[in-house]
Amino acid sequence: MANPRRNSISFSSSTNPQSLESPFHSQSQARSLSLSLALSFSHLKNFLKKPHAFPFLLSVFLLLTWIFLRIQHSSSQFSSRYHQATDSWSRDDDLKANLVRFNSGFPSPIAKDNRGWLLDPISLALGSGITGGAVTCASVHIGEIQPGAMRGNHRHHTCNETFVLWGARTKFRLENNNVGDKGYAEVIIGADEVAIAASPRGTAHALINMDPVRTTLFLGCQDGSINYNSSTSDFKVWKDL
Repeated sequence: MANPRRNSISFSSSTNPQSLESPFHSQSQARSLSLSLALSFSHLKNFLKKPHAFPFLLSVFLLLTWIFLRIQHSSSQFSSRYHQATDSWSRDDDLKANLVRFNSGFPSPIAKDNRGWLLDPISLALGSGITGGAVTCASVHIGEIQPGAMRGNHRHHTCNETFVLWGARTKFRLENNNVGDKGYAEVIIGADEVAIAASPRGTAHALINMDPVRTTLFLGCQDGSINYNSSTSDFKVWKDL
């Protein structure tokens, strides 16, 4: 008579012949893999110690540098296209803001050669149809606006002022009662542009750096001196700035 228990054990063993040896087999594979990796690392370490490894390392470094620059260039192009799409403007917008803009690169009306742009703010403003600006530069100031910071947001009653703006993505706001319910015109100047703007006496203006990293540079030319301690200027004209 057959032994039922013996048959059960035999059947179980025959259906999974590797059940008893699989743990040992996995451990053996793991040890082999570890040994192989250690051996490969040792070979690589010895190779890097040899003089002829330098060209290989240099090639790897150049490849990584090229990849990084490509990624950075693609990111810059995307950012530029994004800002161009969001900063849509028209010639009419610039006219309302009493502003004219130029490309800072060559060729351009302000860049006659590869040395870069050069301009006379008074004559260029008049020649571009910008009215109400300074007729002489009795007072000149030049400065910068850090990312997120603002200059102006005031109104001078005793002088006209002409601005040159460049270097970063910058918002220029000018008081204009002919613009809808807002009472002001507003445009954004690109980082690759140079803008000439004018603020006639009695007209409020503000310059805001909208760029996350670049610094706005500006020059202001006034045809009269300003006493900021007197009542000839109004400050904090717009509460939303």
